[in-house]
Amino acid sequence: MTEASRHGGQPSPPLPRVRLVDVAREAGLSKTTVSAALNGTGRLSPEVREKARETARRMGYRPNATARHLRAGRARLIGYVVGEFAATPWTTFLESPYFARLTGATAATALRRGYAVVLLPAGSLQSEWADLSLDAVVVADPVADDPVVEGLLAAGVPVFTDRSVEGLPGAYWVDVDAGGAVREALDHLREQGARRPVLVVPDSTTRFHTEVFAAHREWCAAHDLPERVVRVGEPGNGPVVRGVETALTPEGRDRPDALLVVAEASPPLVLEAARRLGYEVPDDLLVVLVSEDATALHTEPPVTTLSLRPEAVAEAGVEHLVEVLEHGRREPAGTLVPTRLDVRASSVRRPPA
Repeated sequence: MTEASRHGGQPSPPLPRVRLVDVAREAGLSKTTVSAALNGTGRLSPEVREKARETARRMGYRPNATARHLRAGRARLIGYVVGEFAATPWTTFLESPYFARLTGATAATALRRGYAVVLLPAGSLQSEWADLSLDAVVVADPVADDPVVEGLLAAGVPVFTDRSVEGLPGAYWVDVDAGGAVREALDHLREQGARRPVLVVPDSTTRFHTEVFAAHREWCAAHDLPERVVRVGEPGNGPVVRGVETALTPEGRDRPDALLVVAEASPPLVLEAARRLGYEVPDDLLVVLVSEDATALHTEPPVTTLSLRPEAVAEAGVEHLVEVLEHGRREPAGTLVPTRLDVRASSVRRPPA
């Protein structure tokens, strides 16, 4: 029998919310005493404190979060915006495995610390969210001179972003060693015999991609190799795969023997593009992708990936956030998170048969 049938076809009315005064009446204590017991304050005997807490548990009492946050002077809301996607529809970044994992990890980690994450439109301080009671804002991958970062800092809102804000009052950063990551990937390709690597990188002004480009240039100069670079103007599988096709069809006969793709794309699609152009991976072409896409494990051959470890970035960022909002840290601070190169068959040269 359903709830509706037991009540003459009508759904059961919701149970009334248990109030603090109801707990106090049931326990035979004052509201003030019960409040102190539940909040861990006041000078109460252990017996009284336990009686109040046991009564609250038994009655299903839950504190009013809104009232508690107002008393604490915080809304416990954290804004989240992706600066690199400012010119695109504001949820487009969730199509990226990296940003999807970074966003999910940030929301989950913040929630464990008692904060909710609010996804915000990119581009500027929009009227839709500028007046929200945000305790702080996370700006993932801001572009150079990002107006969101500038506007938030001018308004006195704590900002958590990448290393581009290092030293600015009210700004805190978590970043990855982009230069070190690129050198590690290129060194690995060279150890496997590559002498004509090509880089596919977004045409972006974010700090990460600027450092990637600079590190690649320095590495090529140090090894007396020509710079082979294809810049991709837009995010997404279509533009990046076209960039890969351009990189793998150079003028003349000097075909690349290694491919490092920093612009995020589907590993199966990158391998398929290489095959269409007559490359066998890894025999003719070694492949490394900067990617968090789980399909890299299941391609043939499995694809070597350079992970930016979004979960570790989120964890470090939320730790900074808590230090600032709950422990009063004011001096600028930051954390550099190491990347991880997961070597698989696509970048390991097979011995001759």
